[in-house]
Amino acid sequence: MSFVFANHPQPSLPSHAPQVVGILGGMGPAAGADFVRLFVQACTDRMEALGIPVRDQAYPEHWLAQVPIPDRTAALTDTRPGAHQPADPMLQATGRLAALGARVVAIACNTAHAWHGILQQRFPQMVVLHGVQEVVAELAARQVQGVGLLATRGAYEAGLYQRELERARIVCFVPEDAERELLMQGIYDGVKAGNYPLARQRFEAVSMALQERHGVSTLIMGCTEIPLALSEHSGLEGVSLVNPSEVLASALARHAYGQLQSAG
Repeated sequence: MSFVFANHPQPSLPSHAPQVVGILGGMGPAAGADFVRLFVQACTDRMEALGIPVRDQAYPEHWLAQVPIPDRTAALTDTRPGAHQPADPMLQATGRLAALGARVVAIACNTAHAWHGILQQRFPQMVVLHGVQEVVAELAARQVQGVGLLATRGAYEAGLYQRELERARIVCFVPEDAERELLMQGIYDGVKAGNYPLARQRFEAVSMALQERHGVSTLIMGCTEIPLALSEHSGLEGVSLVNPSEVLASALARHAYGQLQSAG
């Protein structure tokens, strides 16, 4: 018996593989896992834009360091010598990603960007993406003039978004103290505890307060837990929700495929 094999043309592939990238997660675990999903989608979009056939083998090698890291907000308010800071486990996890070959790393936590400079200084051979700057750059490109900011107490107190938005001349409106407490309840008693209805109610209440008080039509969901419970399909009307994780995932995909040219 003889067999005839059809000579099917093979899809063209890039001349070399995309870069190995890393994701620093664990802050919290659900947000880190969701970031991987967003990154895979961003890679699909990037391949389609470059004309690269979308297939399993064309996705970049990517590693998720899902490690226990001390609470970032608590650390920013407790600077006593000996207090358990996130820097050491973040540095250790980033070192593991570097050992696995990662050349670009994304931090899947907004508040953890308070330690971005330490990570970048310790690993100069790697690009540690600054998610806050990526978000502000996108808003500036869209010519957004004012935004409301939903974030953790630590992020507010550290001024992570406020500083970058001010440099871009974008007005930033923040919640009042009682509203910040509602956000923290939504994050800790809501998403982190698995109570998503509670989280959605708290996040929507603060969002509507910012919208009514300042007339903002754009809100930054500046904590990775917030998009897990708040979405465009929520009770908010006329408000554009900016998910920093989506912006950062797209930036990571751009770096992964940065040296590849269109296959067409």
